Amino acid sequence: QVQLVESGGGLVQAGGSLRLSCAASGRTYSTLAMGWFRQAPGKEREFVAAINWSGGRTYYADSVKGRFTISRANAANTVYLRMNSLKPEDTAVYYCAATLSGVATLSVGGMDYWGKGTLVTVSS
Repeated sequence: QVQLVESGGGLVQAGGSLRLSCAASGRTYSTLAMGWFRQAPGKEREFVAAINWSGGRTYYADSVKGRFTISRANAANTVYLRMNSLKPEDTAVYYCAATLSGVATLSVGGMDYWGKGTLVTVSS
């Protein structure tokens, strides 16, 4: 079993930055691939970014490429999402997720564990 707890969400003006953190516990974190997903009001949950178990491979949705950066600190059992140049359309609940496969997964259905989410609101 893996427990994931997100933090770092909040209200920010357009063009601003936030860094989300996700702390993992309950299993050897370094073997997990991790991802960030988001869900805006009235929309389906969508992929944002993913990182494999070693941190050597990262993947991004086209909508955030060049603005968001995913990283991990295995010694701290934590994955991060640095978000720059935020836009109002980035407003959503952001979820951290983990997969036991160790391979970065871009699909909601491919993740094994989920956090409860943290709200990011970007004002115009």
